Amino acid sequence: MKQLNLYIEAAGTTRVTELHELDEFRYLAFESTRLRLFPGKLKSRWSGPFRVVEVLPSGAVEIASEKDSHTFRVNGQRLKPYVGMDEPKEFSVIHLTEPQRSSEP
Repeated sequence: MKQLNLYIEAAGTTRVTELHELDEFRYLAFESTRLRLFPGKLKSRWSGPFRVVEVLPSGAVEIASEKDSHTFRVNGQRLKPYVGMDEPKEFSVIHLTEPQRSSEP
């Protein structure tokens, strides 16, 4: 009985060691296949803010740079709205009155 317990403990220890080795192997495989980004390789060639000049029916958008008059077309789905500018907003006030009720029963 004691020998059986020793074998179970040894088997458990061996199994835990194997699991740790497997975990380490998986981690190293993940590290070696991770995408390595090169500086400037995937950098966007344009960054904003830009002014929308024309929206085409195909979904393309023609935009112009704020700094110069250079315009180019981009996929409209690639654009993000820019809400950082503090432009004066126009608004109007409408005063509502209570509706007149008829005196008919």
